[in-house]
Amino acid sequence: MNRQALFIAIGAAVILTGCASKKELADCRTENRVLAENLQNSKEDLAGKNARITSLEEQLEAQRKAIRAQEQKYAELQKMLDKSLTNASQNNVSIEKLVDQINESNQYIRHLVEVKSKSDSLNIVLTNNLTRSLSKEELKEVDVQVLKGVVYISLADNMLYESGSYRILDRASQTLSKIAKIIKDYKDYDVLIEGNTDNVPISRENIRNNWDLSCLRASSVVQELQNKYGVDPKRLTAGGRGEYNPLQSNDTEVGRQRNRRTQIIITPKLDEFMELIGEAPEAK
Repeated sequence: MNRQALFIAIGAAVILTGCASKKELADCRTENRVLAENLQNSKEDLAGKNARITSLEEQLEAQRKAIRAQEQKYAELQKMLDKSLTNASQNNVSIEKLVDQINESNQYIRHLVEVKSKSDSLNIVLTNNLTRSLSKEELKEVDVQVLKGVVYISLADNMLYESGSYRILDRASQTLSKIAKIIKDYKDYDVLIEGNTDNVPISRENIRNNWDLSCLRASSVVQELQNKYGVDPKRLTAGGRGEYNPLQSNDTEVGRQRNRRTQIIITPKLDEFMELIGEAPEAK
């Protein structure tokens, strides 16, 4: 009788141990799944921050190049002035007349600088108004910068579309509405929507390749701005550049993520800008 009770006790202990092991295994699996999700989120956050750092470094390098270009132009103008003075002396040209010509040239140069300064000021105001309207979460996926007098708004593809699709996600509506308001407030600017992809091949129904995908995505944003937010379609242009305008190498996931983007490029209307440049300084 005692032996039978002992067997029963041992069997019960084995069953309980098995149950405990199953529960521990389930708990481990749950914990592993949570850790995997946290790791993926951390990787995505790190990739976004790395992309932002790269963008800032590119802006800094662009500013440095602009400064070097201005210094080179100044040196060239100085050489031209020295050469003109030498020729004037050799040909007995009136120094007073030459000075008048130089003063007229300087006056026009100052006029061009004022025009550029006015354009840059408007671009800065536009950029500041847009960035202030965006939330911290939106700024993680929207990059706004001014390069060579043009405002570039770069939108991450995973914010705008489903993977491999050109259908705009509902969560992008709030961001696009803020951009549309800025576009409508600055009526003297034209807008180019430019789609860009990475170099990973795609072939789906009605999408033959990355050229198709980039063009369709740009067209979707144009129609969203026109039909949903009332932007004048005469100011809008849609274009796609496929995989052929990369920001970084497509050899890494971070690089491919940076290259998959839609850019909203806001520029002064060319005809009005040229009229402003051609306007005589005295008329001002």
